[in-house]
Amino acid sequence: MNPRKLSGLQRDALRLYRDCLRAVEKKPEASRARFQAFARHEFEKNIASLRRTDVKAIEHLLRVGRRRLEQYQSPN
Repeated sequence: MNPRKLSGLQRDALRLYRDCLRAVEKKPEASRARFQAFARHEFEKNIASLRRTDVKAIEHLLRVGRRRLEQYQSPN
């Protein structure tokens, strides 16, 4: 049984989501649930509003997501 192969953008989106979840573990206990809920909400919102063939929009959202993650990971 072969697992379904993911496209490059799908792998990138999944990697970003996993990185967000890993970043949650490095923050204080009090803020973990809030960030995890925010990340999940953002991904679900964008899944519902995009078509799989809208490559430019997906790439844009991945760039925005990476920048937000970098800001969140900063010590301030």
